[in-house]
Amino acid sequence: MNIHEYQAKEILKTYGVAVPDGEAATSVEDAVGIAERMQANGTSLFVVKAMIHAGGRGKGRTKKNHAKGVILCRSVEEVREAAASLLGDVLVTIQTGEEGQTVNTIYVTDGVDIAQEYYLGILLDRGNSKNVIMVSTEGGVEIEKVAEETPEKIVKEWIEPGMGIQPNQARRLAFALGLEGDSFKKAVKFISALYNCYVVTDANLVEINPLVRTPEGEIVALDAKMTFDDNALYRHKEIRELRDESEENPIELEASKYDLNYIKLDGNVGCMVNGAGLAMATMDIIKLSGGEPANFLDVGGGANVETVKNGFRIILDDPNVKAILINIFGGIVRCDRVANGVIEAIKDPEIAKKVENVPIIVRLQGTNAEEAKVIIDNSDLNVISAVLLKEAAEQVSNVLSA
Repeated sequence: MNIHEYQAKEILKTYGVAVPDGEAATSVEDAVGIAERMQANGTSLFVVKAMIHAGGRGKGRTKKNHAKGVILCRSVEEVREAAASLLGDVLVTIQTGEEGQTVNTIYVTDGVDIAQEYYLGILLDRGNSKNVIMVSTEGGVEIEKVAEETPEKIVKEWIEPGMGIQPNQARRLAFALGLEGDSFKKAVKFISALYNCYVVTDANLVEINPLVRTPEGEIVALDAKMTFDDNALYRHKEIRELRDESEENPIELEASKYDLNYIKLDGNVGCMVNGAGLAMATMDIIKLSGGEPANFLDVGGGANVETVKNGFRIILDDPNVKAILINIFGGIVRCDRVANGVIEAIKDPEIAKKVENVPIIVRLQGTNAEEAKVIIDNSDLNVISAVLLKEAAEQVSNVLSA
C-alpha cells in the first residue's frame, strides 16, 4: 500500500525521525490558514507540494495552469497562488504518463535551507534475504540513474535478520556520506530511527530523497516515501486507514474487493491465470503470438464460478480487450470443475453480453484436463480450447488477425 508524503512524515515523526513542519490541505483557504500559523511561529519560506502517488513531482507540470508540482513560496499570498494553481488540476510527471493524476490534496511545509543533499533508502534485498540500507551523496537524483551511471556512489549495509541495525553499521553509513561532527552524530541517530520505523511498521520501502544537511548541521528528511506490505496491514489499523483510494486505478481497486491480484497493462489480450509464475509465462506467450497482454490477473488456487465471473467483469471493464486467454493449472482444483465454471460464468447475462465479440481461448491442464477439454468443445459458445501453450499462442494469433 502506498501513502502520501505528508502521511509518511507524520509516521516518521512518531519514531523520532527529523522532518520539517507542515500540514496537508484540500482547499486554498486551508492552505492559507496553515501558512499563516506557520508564519506566526517564525516561518518565512514555504514549500507547497502536490500530493499524488507518483514520483517526479518537482519536474512535473499541471495540464491547465502549467504549475510545477513543487512550488517555493516566500509569502502567504504566494502560498495562496500556489494552492490555487495546483488543487483540482491534473499533474503530469514522468511516472504518471500523459494522463496525469488529479491533485486533490497539497502539502504546505516549512522551507529548509540546504547545505547538501543525500539519498537514503531501506528495502528488502530478496537476493540476500536481508534488509538493506542504501545511502548516496547523490541526493535529489533518481537512484536508478545513480546506480546505472555511478554505482560506486551507492553504499550499502545489509542487516542480519533478527539483530537490527548495529551502531557500527549506522556509523559506516553516516561516514560514507562524508559527514562529521554533530552532523555525523545526528545522521547516525537518524538512520537508526528510520530503520526502526521501517521494521516496526512492516514497510516494504522507506526512501528519503533528498535527505538534507542544513547550514546549521541538522539532518532532515526533506521528502519521504513509504510503502507497506498489504499482508501485514491487519497489524496496523492506523496505517490501513491512510489508504487513499482516489489515487488507485479503479479497476485494480475493484479487483482487490474480490481478492483478485490484478494489474492493468496497455495491451489487447486479457489474461486470467492461477499462479503468478504461470501468469508471467502466459503474458510472454501472448507477446510471442503477436499480441500484447492487457492485464496481469492471478485468480489464485480456487478458480470457481464466482472467481471466474469476477475475473471476466474486471477484464471486460477494459475497452481495449479484443480477446481473453484463460490458462489454469488444475492442481488444487480439478480442470473439469473449472471448465464448468467458465461455461456457467459466460452464460451469465451480464458476462454474455460483453463477450459476444470477444473470443475466449481456454487452456486447462492438470487433473481431469481431458474431461475439461470435452466440456469446452461441446459448450456451443464462443470458446476455443487449447492443450499446449503453443496451441494457445496460435489461437491468440488467429483471433487477433481475423
